[in-house]
Amino acid sequence: MFIDKAIIQVRAGNGGNGAVSFHREKYVASGGPDGGDGGRGGNIVFLAEDNCNTLSDFRYKRKYAAEHGQNGGAKRCFGKAGADLVIKVPRGTLIYDNATGRLMADMSGDEPFIAARGGRGGWGNAHFATPTRQTPRFAKPGIPGEAPELRLELKLLADVGLVGFPNVGKSTLVSVVSEAKPAIADYHFTTLSPVLGVVRVAEGVSFVMADIPGIIEGASEGVGLGHDFLRHVERCRLLVHVVDVAGSEGRDPLEDFDVINRELQEFNPDLAARPMIVAGNKCDLVDDAAVEAFAAEMEKRGYRFFPMMAAIAHGTEELVKACAEQLQTLPPIREFEPEVPVVTLEESGRKPVITVEDDVYFVEADWLLPVLRTVDIDDYESLQYFQRLLQTSGVIDALREAGVQEGDTVSLYDFDFEFVN
Repeated sequence: MFIDKAIIQVRAGNGGNGAVSFHREKYVASGGPDGGDGGRGGNIVFLAEDNCNTLSDFRYKRKYAAEHGQNGGAKRCFGKAGADLVIKVPRGTLIYDNATGRLMADMSGDEPFIAARGGRGGWGNAHFATPTRQTPRFAKPGIPGEAPELRLELKLLADVGLVGFPNVGKSTLVSVVSEAKPAIADYHFTTLSPVLGVVRVAEGVSFVMADIPGIIEGASEGVGLGHDFLRHVERCRLLVHVVDVAGSEGRDPLEDFDVINRELQEFNPDLAARPMIVAGNKCDLVDDAAVEAFAAEMEKRGYRFFPMMAAIAHGTEELVKACAEQLQTLPPIREFEPEVPVVTLEESGRKPVITVEDDVYFVEADWLLPVLRTVDIDDYESLQYFQRLLQTSGVIDALREAGVQEGDTVSLYDFDFEFVN
Protein backbone atom coordinates (compact mmCIF):
# COMPACT_ATOMS: atom_id res chain seq x y z
CA MET A 1 0.00 0.00 0.00
CA PHE A 2 1.29 3.45 -0.91
CA ILE A 3 1.40 5.60 2.24
CA ASP A 4 2.44 9.23 1.75
CA LYS A 5 1.23 10.80 5.02
CA ALA A 6 2.00 9.89 8.63
CA ILE A 7 1.89 11.45 12.09
CA ILE A 8 4.52 10.36 14.60
CA GLN A 9 5.62 11.32 18.10
CA VAL A 10 9.34 11.79 18.66
CA ARG A 11 11.16 12.38 21.92
CA ALA A 12 14.78 13.41 22.22
CA GLY A 13 16.76 12.16 25.20
CA ASN A 14 16.83 14.01 28.50
CA GLY A 15 20.11 15.38 29.76
CA GLY A 16 21.66 13.56 32.71
CA ASN A 17 21.72 15.18 36.13
CA GLY A 18 24.86 16.72 37.54
CA ALA A 19 26.35 14.94 40.55
CA VAL A 20 26.85 16.19 44.12
CA SER A 21 30.08 14.64 45.34
CA PHE A 22 33.15 15.54 47.42
CA HIS A 23 36.65 14.27 46.99
CA ARG A 24 37.55 11.70 49.63
CA GLU A 25 41.11 10.48 49.77
CA LYS A 26 43.44 9.51 52.58
CA TYR A 27 45.93 12.25 53.48
CA VAL A 28 44.03 14.76 51.31
CA ALA A 29 42.25 17.23 53.51
CA SER A 30 39.29 19.24 52.15
CA GLY A 31 39.40 17.65 48.72
CA GLY A 32 36.50 19.85 47.65
CA PRO A 33 33.57 19.22 45.31
CA ASP A 34 34.18 16.85 42.41
CA GLY A 35 30.70 16.09 41.06
CA GLY A 36 30.72 15.59 37.29
CA ASP A 37 28.28 16.89 34.67
CA GLY A 38 25.43 14.88 33.21
CA GLY A 39 25.59 13.72 29.61
CA ARG A 40 23.67 15.27 26.74
CA GLY A 41 20.48 13.55 25.61
CA GLY A 42 20.37 12.02 22.13
CA ASN A 43 18.88 13.93 19.19
CA ILE A 44 16.17 12.78 16.78
CA VAL A 45 17.79 12.95 13.33
CA PHE A 46 16.09 12.46 9.95
CA LEU A 47 17.97 11.29 6.87
CA ALA A 48 16.79 10.97 3.27
CA GLU A 49 16.88 7.43 1.88
CA ASP A 50 16.76 6.48 -1.81
CA ASN A 51 15.85 2.83 -1.29
CA CYS A 52 12.32 3.52 -0.04
CA ASN A 53 9.49 5.48 -1.66
CA THR A 54 6.65 5.24 0.85
CA LEU A 55 5.97 6.13 4.48
CA SER A 56 4.42 2.74 5.21
CA ASP A 57 6.94 2.01 7.99
CA PHE A 58 5.42 4.84 10.02
CA ARG A 59 1.97 3.33 9.80
CA TYR A 60 2.80 0.70 12.41
CA LYS A 61 5.41 2.44 14.53
CA ARG A 62 4.47 5.95 15.62
CA LYS A 63 6.66 6.63 18.67
CA TYR A 64 10.40 7.19 18.49
CA ALA A 65 12.70 8.03 21.40
CA ALA A 66 16.42 8.71 21.62
CA GLU A 67 18.62 7.67 24.55
CA HIS A 68 18.84 9.75 27.71
CA GLY A 69 22.16 11.12 28.86
CA GLN A 70 23.68 9.42 31.89
CA ASN A 71 24.03 11.18 35.23
CA GLY A 72 27.36 12.62 36.29
CA GLY A 73 29.50 10.78 38.81
CA ALA A 74 32.13 11.35 41.46
CA LYS A 75 35.73 12.30 40.65
CA ARG A 76 34.47 14.71 37.97
CA CYS A 77 33.25 11.83 35.83
CA PHE A 78 30.94 13.12 33.12
CA GLY A 79 27.85 11.13 32.21
CA LYS A 80 27.82 9.44 28.81
CA ALA A 81 25.89 11.28 26.10
CA GLY A 82 22.79 9.56 24.79
CA ALA A 83 23.01 8.11 21.27
CA ASP A 84 21.18 9.93 18.49
CA LEU A 85 18.24 8.15 16.88
CA VAL A 86 18.45 8.28 13.07
CA ILE A 87 15.12 7.93 11.24
CA LYS A 88 15.29 7.30 7.48
CA VAL A 89 12.54 8.68 5.24
CA PRO A 90 12.00 8.65 1.47
CA ARG A 91 13.70 11.46 -0.40
CA GLY A 92 11.19 14.25 -0.91
CA THR A 93 9.53 13.94 2.50
CA LEU A 94 8.35 17.17 4.14
CA ILE A 95 8.47 17.36 7.93
CA TYR A 96 5.91 19.55 9.67
CA ASP A 97 5.34 20.47 13.30
CA ASN A 98 1.88 18.97 13.67
CA ALA A 99 0.87 21.36 16.47
CA THR A 100 1.57 24.57 14.52
CA GLY A 101 1.62 23.36 10.91
CA ARG A 102 5.09 24.88 10.43
CA LEU A 103 7.28 23.32 7.75
CA MET A 104 10.48 22.26 9.51
CA ALA A 105 12.45 20.56 6.72
CA ASP A 106 12.34 19.33 3.14
CA MET A 107 14.25 16.05 2.99
CA SER A 108 15.27 16.36 -0.67
CA GLY A 109 19.02 16.61 -0.14
CA ASP A 110 21.60 14.53 1.67
CA GLU A 111 21.95 16.75 4.75
CA PRO A 112 20.63 15.24 8.00
CA PHE A 113 17.98 17.22 9.86
CA ILE A 114 17.71 17.38 13.66
CA ALA A 115 13.99 17.44 14.39
CA ALA A 116 14.27 17.29 18.18
CA ARG A 117 17.34 18.20 20.21
CA GLY A 118 18.39 16.31 23.28
CA GLY A 119 18.50 18.12 26.59
CA ARG A 120 21.78 19.48 27.95
CA GLY A 121 23.36 17.68 30.84
CA GLY A 122 23.20 19.34 34.25
CA TRP A 123 26.29 20.77 35.93
CA GLY A 124 27.87 18.90 38.78
CA ASN A 125 28.63 20.71 42.04
CA ALA A 126 32.27 21.13 40.97
CA HIS A 127 31.07 24.03 38.80
CA PHE A 128 29.70 25.96 41.79
CA ALA A 129 32.79 26.10 44.01
CA THR A 130 33.99 29.62 44.80
CA PRO A 131 36.39 31.04 47.40
CA THR A 132 33.41 31.84 49.62
CA ARG A 133 31.36 28.75 48.76
CA GLN A 134 33.75 25.87 49.08
CA THR A 135 31.28 23.06 49.72
CA PRO A 136 28.30 23.48 47.36
CA ARG A 137 25.76 20.76 48.09
CA PHE A 138 23.68 21.20 44.99
CA ALA A 139 23.94 20.54 41.26
CA LYS A 140 21.92 21.29 38.17
CA PRO A 141 19.45 18.77 36.79
CA GLY A 142 19.49 17.71 33.15
CA ILE A 143 17.24 19.55 30.71
CA PRO A 144 14.38 17.49 29.21
CA GLY A 145 14.68 16.72 25.50
CA GLU A 146 12.29 18.15 22.94
CA ALA A 147 9.22 16.03 22.20
CA PRO A 148 7.24 17.37 19.21
CA GLU A 149 4.51 15.62 17.27
CA LEU A 150 5.51 15.56 13.60
CA ARG A 151 3.52 15.22 10.40
CA LEU A 152 5.34 13.60 7.48
CA GLU A 153 4.19 14.19 3.92
CA LEU A 154 5.84 12.66 0.89
CA LYS A 155 5.98 14.71 -2.31
CA LEU A 156 7.66 12.64 -4.98
CA LEU A 157 10.73 13.95 -6.76
CA ALA A 158 10.04 13.75 -10.49
CA ASP A 159 11.04 15.90 -13.45
CA VAL A 160 7.95 15.17 -15.55
CA GLY A 161 4.45 14.56 -14.21
CA LEU A 162 1.73 12.90 -16.30
CA VAL A 163 -1.72 14.30 -15.66
CA GLY A 164 -5.05 13.51 -17.25
CA PHE A 165 -8.28 11.61 -16.77
CA PRO A 166 -8.17 7.92 -15.81
CA ASN A 167 -7.80 5.44 -18.66
CA VAL A 168 -6.27 7.89 -21.15
CA GLY A 169 -2.99 5.95 -21.35
CA LYS A 170 -0.69 7.52 -18.75
CA SER A 171 0.39 4.19 -17.26
CA THR A 172 0.89 2.75 -20.73
CA LEU A 173 3.10 5.67 -21.66
CA VAL A 174 5.28 5.21 -18.56
CA SER A 175 5.60 1.48 -19.24
CA VAL A 176 6.83 1.89 -22.82
CA VAL A 177 9.33 4.73 -22.24
CA SER A 178 10.83 3.43 -18.98
CA GLU A 179 11.43 0.24 -17.02
CA ALA A 180 8.44 0.88 -14.74
CA LYS A 181 5.73 -1.78 -14.85
CA PRO A 182 2.47 -0.28 -13.56
CA ALA A 183 -0.78 -2.21 -13.52
CA ILE A 184 -2.67 -1.58 -16.77
CA ALA A 185 -6.30 -2.50 -17.42
CA ASP A 186 -9.30 -1.17 -19.32
CA TYR A 187 -11.14 0.37 -16.37
CA HIS A 188 -10.92 3.48 -14.22
CA PHE A 189 -8.47 3.82 -11.35
CA THR A 190 -6.27 0.91 -12.38
CA THR A 191 -3.36 2.92 -10.99
CA LEU A 192 -3.92 3.43 -7.27
CA SER A 193 -0.60 5.05 -6.43
CA PRO A 194 1.97 7.23 -8.22
CA VAL A 195 4.39 5.32 -10.43
CA LEU A 196 7.92 6.55 -11.09
CA GLY A 197 10.02 5.56 -14.09
CA VAL A 198 13.46 6.63 -15.28
CA VAL A 199 13.36 7.62 -18.96
CA ARG A 200 16.73 7.29 -20.72
CA VAL A 201 16.88 9.49 -23.81
CA ALA A 202 20.55 9.10 -24.72
CA GLU A 203 23.82 8.34 -23.02
CA GLY A 204 24.06 10.64 -20.02
CA VAL A 205 20.59 12.12 -20.64
CA SER A 206 17.68 10.86 -18.55
CA PHE A 207 14.83 12.14 -16.42
CA VAL A 208 12.24 10.82 -13.98
CA MET A 209 8.63 10.55 -15.13
CA ALA A 210 5.73 10.13 -12.71
CA ASP A 211 2.24 8.83 -13.46
CA ILE A 212 -0.08 10.78 -11.12
CA PRO A 213 -3.33 8.78 -10.80
CA GLY A 214 -6.87 9.62 -9.92
CA ILE A 215 -7.33 13.17 -11.22
CA ILE A 216 -10.94 13.75 -12.26
CA GLU A 217 -13.39 16.60 -12.00
CA GLY A 218 -13.61 17.65 -8.35
CA ALA A 219 -10.23 16.13 -7.48
CA SER A 220 -9.07 19.34 -5.79
CA GLU A 221 -12.06 19.04 -3.45
CA GLY A 222 -11.44 15.40 -2.59
CA VAL A 223 -13.37 13.58 -5.31
CA GLY A 224 -11.78 10.30 -6.39
CA LEU A 225 -8.09 9.81 -5.60
CA GLY A 226 -6.84 13.11 -6.98
CA HIS A 227 -6.97 14.96 -3.65
CA ASP A 228 -4.57 12.36 -2.22
CA PHE A 229 -2.06 12.54 -5.06
CA LEU A 230 -2.23 16.06 -6.49
CA ARG A 231 0.49 17.06 -4.02
CA HIS A 232 2.94 14.88 -5.94
CA VAL A 233 2.59 17.12 -9.00
CA GLU A 234 3.87 20.16 -7.09
CA ARG A 235 7.56 19.27 -7.48
CA CYS A 236 7.39 18.39 -11.20
CA ARG A 237 9.34 20.73 -13.45
CA LEU A 238 7.26 19.90 -16.52
CA LEU A 239 3.72 18.54 -16.96
CA VAL A 240 2.63 16.26 -19.79
CA HIS A 241 -1.12 16.39 -20.20
CA VAL A 242 -2.28 13.11 -21.73
CA VAL A 243 -5.62 13.42 -23.56
CA ASP A 244 -7.76 10.73 -25.18
CA VAL A 245 -8.25 12.55 -28.49
CA ALA A 246 -10.58 9.79 -29.70
CA GLY A 247 -13.08 10.42 -26.91
CA SER A 248 -13.31 6.65 -26.57
CA GLU A 249 -15.29 6.90 -23.33
CA GLY A 250 -17.85 9.31 -24.70
CA ARG A 251 -16.18 12.48 -23.34
CA ASP A 252 -15.09 15.51 -25.35
CA PRO A 253 -11.23 15.71 -25.43
CA LEU A 254 -11.18 19.50 -25.26
CA GLU A 255 -13.52 19.51 -22.28
CA ASP A 256 -11.33 16.90 -20.55
CA PHE A 257 -8.33 19.14 -21.11
CA ASP A 258 -10.08 22.15 -19.57
CA VAL A 259 -11.41 20.17 -16.60
CA ILE A 260 -7.98 18.85 -15.58
CA ASN A 261 -6.35 22.26 -15.94
CA ARG A 262 -9.09 23.75 -13.79
CA GLU A 263 -8.47 21.16 -11.07
CA LEU A 264 -4.74 21.96 -11.10
CA GLN A 265 -5.53 25.67 -10.83
CA GLU A 266 -7.89 25.18 -7.89
CA PHE A 267 -5.50 22.90 -6.04
CA ASN A 268 -2.46 25.14 -6.49
CA PRO A 269 -2.38 28.19 -8.81
CA ASP A 270 1.34 27.63 -9.36
CA LEU A 271 0.55 24.39 -11.18
CA ALA A 272 -1.50 26.22 -13.79
CA ALA A 273 1.59 28.25 -14.69
CA ARG A 274 3.86 25.20 -14.87
CA PRO A 275 5.25 24.42 -18.37
CA MET A 276 3.02 21.86 -20.11
CA ILE A 277 3.21 19.64 -23.17
CA VAL A 278 0.04 18.02 -24.54
CA ALA A 279 0.13 14.39 -25.68
CA GLY A 280 -2.85 13.19 -27.75
CA ASN A 281 -3.23 9.44 -27.23
CA LYS A 282 -5.32 6.81 -29.02
CA CYS A 283 -4.97 8.55 -32.37
CA ASP A 284 -5.64 5.24 -34.13
CA LEU A 285 -9.27 5.31 -32.92
CA VAL A 286 -10.20 8.58 -34.65
CA ASP A 287 -9.76 10.10 -38.09
CA ASP A 288 -6.88 12.43 -38.89
CA ALA A 289 -9.15 15.46 -39.22
CA ALA A 290 -10.20 15.26 -35.58
CA VAL A 291 -6.58 14.93 -34.43
CA GLU A 292 -5.53 17.89 -36.59
CA ALA A 293 -8.40 20.00 -35.22
CA PHE A 294 -7.40 19.25 -31.64
CA ALA A 295 -3.74 19.92 -32.43
CA ALA A 296 -4.64 23.27 -33.97
CA GLU A 297 -6.58 24.25 -30.85
CA MET A 298 -3.64 23.33 -28.59
CA GLU A 299 -1.19 25.30 -30.72
CA LYS A 300 -3.61 28.23 -30.68
CA ARG A 301 -3.47 28.14 -26.88
CA GLY A 302 0.32 28.04 -26.90
CA TYR A 303 0.93 24.33 -26.14
CA ARG A 304 3.22 21.95 -28.02
CA PHE A 305 1.17 18.96 -29.18
CA PHE A 306 2.40 15.43 -29.88
CA PRO A 307 0.07 12.77 -31.32
CA MET A 308 0.84 9.21 -30.28
CA MET A 309 -0.40 5.67 -29.82
CA ALA A 310 1.18 4.67 -26.51
CA ALA A 311 0.13 1.00 -26.71
CA ILE A 312 2.42 0.42 -29.69
CA ALA A 313 4.98 3.13 -28.74
CA HIS A 314 4.13 5.18 -31.84
CA GLY A 315 5.04 8.85 -31.38
CA THR A 316 6.44 8.35 -27.87
CA GLU A 317 10.05 8.88 -28.93
CA GLU A 318 9.30 12.38 -30.22
CA LEU A 319 7.46 13.19 -26.97
CA VAL A 320 10.34 11.97 -24.80
CA LYS A 321 12.91 13.98 -26.78
CA ALA A 322 10.77 17.10 -26.51
CA CYS A 323 10.53 16.63 -22.73
CA ALA A 324 14.29 16.21 -22.40
CA GLU A 325 14.89 19.27 -24.55
CA GLN A 326 12.57 21.49 -22.52
CA LEU A 327 13.87 20.22 -19.18
CA GLN A 328 17.30 21.59 -20.04
CA THR A 329 15.84 25.10 -19.93
CA LEU A 330 13.88 24.68 -16.70
CA PRO A 331 15.03 25.23 -13.09
CA PRO A 332 15.79 22.20 -10.89
CA ILE A 333 13.14 20.30 -8.96
CA ARG A 334 11.50 22.57 -6.43
CA GLU A 335 12.57 22.40 -2.81
CA PHE A 336 10.32 23.87 -0.12
CA GLU A 337 11.86 26.42 2.21
CA PRO A 338 11.45 25.66 5.93
CA GLU A 339 9.52 28.26 7.88
CA VAL A 340 11.37 30.16 10.60
CA PRO A 341 9.58 29.66 13.93
CA VAL A 342 8.35 32.71 15.81
CA VAL A 343 7.89 31.66 19.44
CA THR A 344 6.81 33.95 22.23
CA LEU A 345 8.04 33.58 25.79
CA GLU A 346 4.66 32.15 26.82
CA GLU A 347 4.72 29.55 24.02
CA SER A 348 8.24 28.44 24.88
CA GLY A 349 7.11 27.44 28.36
CA ARG A 350 9.83 29.54 30.04
CA LYS A 351 7.49 32.23 31.35
CA PRO A 352 5.96 31.10 34.64
CA VAL A 353 2.21 30.99 35.14
CA ILE A 354 1.06 32.83 38.29
CA THR A 355 -2.31 32.15 39.89
CA VAL A 356 -3.62 33.65 43.16
CA GLU A 357 -5.90 31.78 45.54
CA ASP A 358 -6.65 32.88 49.11
CA ASP A 359 -3.75 35.36 49.03
CA VAL A 360 -1.31 32.59 48.07
CA TYR A 361 0.66 33.06 44.82
CA PHE A 362 1.07 29.74 43.02
CA VAL A 363 3.93 29.54 40.49
CA GLU A 364 3.99 26.93 37.71
CA ALA A 365 6.61 26.37 35.01
CA ASP A 366 7.70 23.20 33.21
CA TRP A 367 11.37 23.77 33.97
CA LEU A 368 10.86 24.66 37.63
CA LEU A 369 9.94 21.28 39.08
CA PRO A 370 13.20 19.43 38.19
CA VAL A 371 15.19 22.38 39.57
CA LEU A 372 13.30 22.25 42.86
CA ARG A 373 14.23 18.60 43.31
CA THR A 374 17.90 19.58 43.57
CA VAL A 375 17.47 22.35 46.16
CA ASP A 376 18.54 21.52 49.69
CA ILE A 377 16.43 23.79 51.92
CA ASP A 378 18.72 23.07 54.87
CA ASP A 379 21.76 24.36 52.98
CA TYR A 380 22.17 28.14 52.90
CA GLU A 381 24.29 28.19 49.76
CA SER A 382 21.81 26.01 47.89
CA LEU A 383 19.00 28.40 48.81
CA GLN A 384 21.10 31.37 47.70
CA TYR A 385 21.68 29.73 44.33
CA PHE A 386 17.95 29.02 43.97
CA GLN A 387 17.08 32.63 44.83
CA ARG A 388 19.40 33.93 42.11
CA LEU A 389 17.82 31.50 39.64
CA LEU A 390 14.36 32.86 40.44
CA GLN A 391 15.61 36.37 39.77
CA THR A 392 17.43 35.66 36.49
CA SER A 393 14.63 33.46 35.09
CA GLY A 394 11.98 36.15 35.56
CA VAL A 395 9.95 34.45 38.30
CA ILE A 396 10.43 37.34 40.75
CA ASP A 397 9.43 39.89 38.08
CA ALA A 398 6.35 37.83 37.19
CA LEU A 399 5.32 37.73 40.87
CA ARG A 400 5.66 41.50 41.11
CA GLU A 401 3.55 41.94 37.97
CA ALA A 402 0.91 39.75 39.60
CA GLY A 403 0.81 42.12 42.60
CA VAL A 404 2.73 40.19 45.26
CA GLN A 405 3.59 42.18 48.39
CA GLU A 406 6.22 41.64 51.04
CA GLY A 407 5.13 38.96 53.47
CA ASP A 408 2.77 37.24 51.00
CA THR A 409 3.04 33.47 50.66
CA VAL A 410 4.47 32.07 47.44
CA SER A 411 3.99 28.39 46.59
CA LEU A 412 6.31 26.64 44.14
CA TYR A 413 4.78 23.20 43.90
CA ASP A 414 5.55 21.71 47.35
CA PHE A 415 7.89 24.53 48.43
CA ASP A 416 6.36 27.56 50.22
CA PHE A 417 8.09 30.75 51.33
CA GLU A 418 7.33 34.35 52.28
CA PHE A 419 8.07 36.93 49.63
CA VAL A 420 10.76 39.48 50.59
CA ASN A 421 11.55 42.51 48.44
